[in-house]
Amino acid sequence: MSSTEYPFPVAVSQLGEQDSRESQNARAVQWLLEQRGGSIVVVTPQKQFDSDILRRVAASPGVTHLTWRGLFTGSLANHRVLYAWPDRKHLNDLWGADADALVVIEWGRAETATWIEDTNPVRLLPGETVQPAPQPAPVEAAEPLPNGVGEILEHIALWAAGYDSGLKWNEEDKLKADMMNCPERWAPITVEQVRAKCRELKMRPNDIETITGFLERRKQGRRFNVRSTYRDFRFAQ
Repeated sequence: MSSTEYPFPVAVSQLGEQDSRESQNARAVQWLLEQRGGSIVVVTPQKQFDSDILRRVAASPGVTHLTWRGLFTGSLANHRVLYAWPDRKHLNDLWGADADALVVIEWGRAETATWIEDTNPVRLLPGETVQPAPQPAPVEAAEPLPNGVGEILEHIALWAAGYDSGLKWNEEDKLKADMMNCPERWAPITVEQVRAKCRELKMRPNDIETITGFLERRKQGRRFNVRSTYRDFRFAQ
């Protein structure tokens, strides 16, 4: 099950072969106009950008133009949103959005791959609209993660759910300390296993990136700076 489930229409406009950026932008605009909902919000990285189509839309009466600077998810509520060229972090920040409809204009596949896997959006391609992939039939739960790692992630998910902004620094320090102080606990665990468990727990995408990033760095042999309060911390076996 995906970690980011939107209860409203979601699409991504992707660049196809022998395509143009303006055609890609036009597909996004057309799809959004076909959706029901409130007024349109256009989000771009900066106020100045290179697209005649999007500039016309952003300057239209009743349309709000926002940029990444100072953007918060609540400002998208009850609007139809066109989000142009977000990177992976800004896509993750859409967690909890309460828009009426959302279309993302993709800049690069690497930035959107994980978000597309999680959200299963309509894909807008040249001459083709690809509907969301059918959801797989429920499967039996995966084997529990060994060495208590599954329980650790469940505790972390509960902590993170208690904050609007996700994991706090002290919780991150506890996890980093355990990864260094108990290397045998984490050695047989793969990054993908942790990612799948975090998704199962419906954690925020940014928190999933943080946790899997820690494990990936440890498997590369890197160490962490942990504040003295938690330097010797270990989760109970």
